[in-house]
Amino acid sequence: MTNHTAPPLRPSYEFRRRVSLAIGALAVIAVLQGAFALWAVSLAEHHLLRGRVAADIKQGFTELKFEKQQLRNWLAQRQFGANVQDVDRDLLLERMRAILSRLHALADLAEELDDGPASRARQADRQIDLQVLDTSIAQLARGLADLNPPPVLADTTEAWRLANDLFDRAEGRDLRQLLEQSLEREDIALREKRADTDNSLGWLRRLWIGSTLVFVLAAVFLAAGFTQALRKPLRRLAEGAEALRAGDLSHRIDLDRPVEFAVVARSMNDMAKELSDHRRREIEARQALEEQVAAQTAELRAALTLQQETEIRRRQLFAEISHELRTPTTAIRGEAQVTLRGGPKPVAEYEGSLRRIEDASRQLALTIDDLLTMARSDIDVLSLRHVPLDFHEVLNDVLSHGQAMARAGQIRLDHDPWPDALHMKGDATRLRQLLLAVLDNAIRYSHPGGSVHLSARRDPDGGPGLQVDIRDQGIGISAEDLSQVFDRTFRGGNAARFKSDGSGLGLSIARALARGHGGDIELVSSPETGTTARVRLPLLGAQG
Repeated sequence: MTNHTAPPLRPSYEFRRRVSLAIGALAVIAVLQGAFALWAVSLAEHHLLRGRVAADIKQGFTELKFEKQQLRNWLAQRQFGANVQDVDRDLLLERMRAILSRLHALADLAEELDDGPASRARQADRQIDLQVLDTSIAQLARGLADLNPPPVLADTTEAWRLANDLFDRAEGRDLRQLLEQSLEREDIALREKRADTDNSLGWLRRLWIGSTLVFVLAAVFLAAGFTQALRKPLRRLAEGAEALRAGDLSHRIDLDRPVEFAVVARSMNDMAKELSDHRRREIEARQALEEQVAAQTAELRAALTLQQETEIRRRQLFAEISHELRTPTTAIRGEAQVTLRGGPKPVAEYEGSLRRIEDASRQLALTIDDLLTMARSDIDVLSLRHVPLDFHEVLNDVLSHGQAMARAGQIRLDHDPWPDALHMKGDATRLRQLLLAVLDNAIRYSHPGGSVHLSARRDPDGGPGLQVDIRDQGIGISAEDLSQVFDRTFRGGNAARFKSDGSGLGLSIARALARGHGGDIELVSSPETGTTARVRLPLLGAQG
């Protein structure tokens, strides 16, 4: 598989230059607007200062006129003999001098702030008027110091004329007219300064709005341009990011311009490819791991199954050993108890008991050998040795051992006469084991004092077969349990309640032995009426 790697993008700063130019333009506009704002503030402050100076000058002339009038009042009181103090006069003169000093300073400041032709003419007139007022105040100070109060009832006309000349004229000018003209002149100047300030503020407002509109329009134009330029690349980058978030690692972003965004798109594409390869390797590793886990799980499951089967077989083996050993040991114990019960018996009876004990011991030894063989070979099929035999001997042995077991369980065992000529091929030991297993069940699940009947007859259908019935009057088997009684380790509910011990292996082994001889076994039963076990075996004519 060929890996087509896209060539690296050539370095380009196109979009960066555009951004830098846009930011630079906005910065220049912002700087110009800031400079204009500073200039506008300075101009507004200049006009406001001119207006304030004009207002202060007018206020100074007004205060000077007021103080002069206060001084005239002092003089009038003095002329009429009122008790006035010279200190009041000196205080008023001092105030007038201070006002004139402040007016001189304001006049100089007005000359610095305003140098227009009309303003220069007003400033010259103001300086002349201030000089006349300086002379007037000096003249007032001298005249008032030398002026004495007129004598009582003297003619005051001449005194008032001298006082008026002292207050109203200086350097040949009428001071009252001078002050009125000065106030009118300063009022005109103040109105002009206010008009100039209003015009300047209006012009500044319009210029400020215009520059702001220019800045806003420039910003909007640049924003619209960048929005148009960025819409497509940003949309594709967003689509790629959304595809990656959704897990679509096959998605690739097709973007060439601007190069700065194309570099980001290339990085995202490379990241998606790396993630896709990583996911593929992860899936492969997970699949391999799952296969290993599955294989090991299968091995563990097989080992567990084998262990469980081994455990089941082990338990079955112990159950079979317990069951198979119980029947012959019960027969031996019962035979011994019967022999030892009562007084001395004839030797023949002892010999018969010992013979039966010997046969039961031999059967016990064979059973132990079979169980050991089953344990070693782990098979369920018992070995059978088929030889010609007379089944009468098997029936007699079963009857003898069964009577001993019945007496031990307080059960009566009776039988019908045996038919003649019961010849077959089989294993006598296994046949005795088969019938004793069935007989043991009949005795175990019968009530004390009850009876078990053993009968043997040829096949009722006329065939060359033998039918052995073992009928009891015990607890019986329910219909639902009847189909399972031959299953290994199964015990019906009635049996479990009647006898707590038992393994459920007896009938299973009995059926295996019957079928091993070419026959079978079946049960007919109902609860509380008893059970009939029917064993069918072929005679020599049926075995061929």
